[in-house]
Amino acid sequence: MRRGRAPGRVDEMMSSFVPGLQLSRDFYTEVVRPLVAGVPHSAALIGAGSEVLAFDTERSADRGWGPRVVLFTAGGRVQEVREAVGSGLPEVFGGYPTVFGGGSGVVVADAGEWFAERLGFDPGRGTTVLDWLSAPWQRLAEVTGGEVFHDGLGVLEPARAALRWYPADLWRYVLAGQWRRLAREETFPGRCGEAGDDLGSAVLTAGLAREVMRLALLMRRRYPPYAKWLGSGFARLSGASELGEALSRAVAAPRWRERERHLGRAYERVAALHNRVGLAGAPETSVRGLSGRPFEVIGAGRFADALEAAITDPVVAGLPPAGSVDQFADSAEVLTRPDRCRAVTRAVLGL
Repeated sequence: MRRGRAPGRVDEMMSSFVPGLQLSRDFYTEVVRPLVAGVPHSAALIGAGSEVLAFDTERSADRGWGPRVVLFTAGGRVQEVREAVGSGLPEVFGGYPTVFGGGSGVVVADAGEWFAERLGFDPGRGTTVLDWLSAPWQRLAEVTGGEVFHDGLGVLEPARAALRWYPADLWRYVLAGQWRRLAREETFPGRCGEAGDDLGSAVLTAGLAREVMRLALLMRRRYPPYAKWLGSGFARLSGASELGEALSRAVAAPRWRERERHLGRAYERVAALHNRVGLAGAPETSVRGLSGRPFEVIGAGRFADALEAAITDPVVAGLPPAGSVDQFADSAEVLTRPDRCRAVTRAVLGL
């Protein structure tokens, strides 16, 4: 592990920063591939790391960072290849150490075992409803993002293609779960504000903005990244600038009526997007007054109902309206452990 690097060295590395994907691609081509010449293998930059989703910046390089390759080979040859690569790696590549963060920048693994460790299942053997709904969005983004440098085993591209996006009815189900998250709290910012709890109103508004961002990503067939990169992922959506502006103004507004107005604009935009996607019926997209109370809402439950009504798969239609693991579990102690994700999903959804 790198410790105590001199400040001058950090400044030098940051001024000559090369994105991790490019660095790793060159590392595979120039160093790793010659070491495994003649050995059937696949190689990629996938899995954990900001560079996999191209969110890395100069700051990323200041700790536990360097050239990385995930190298897949037949299960019986993993140890052999690991030793061959380990003995042949240079100490430094592109100005960065090839051993960092407590381990080598080259991970050698069997593909099925690697996917099972990251997701809790091997997509090469098929994907069940439990598999889909217990896989966190961040993990799905990590295994379908990055880049495959070489797929000599013919296993990576099919696995990634299988996980690229939800089957249609599961997509409807997950979108319905996201609309229901809005439905549960869309009146709360106004109610808190009316009661004089301005801080509570602001906190709830920020939470609803987060859910709208995740909903927009899901509608555009993008797995929402975890909290640190959610805004960056949302900002990459084409045509989302006006939605982003409405959410920014809602979060920054000093009074609850202004927050409500800007949230309403955001709701109307994602409602219109729902209708354009065309997965379900097309409810009216304007905000409306809440009967008996002085608040304006979109009536998010209407969109969830429309999506659920369009589901034809009896297994999916019979699930409780909880959504995927990201929608009913919000603990890193769950979402970073596939075994716990699967156990919680079984318990909540009855799978």
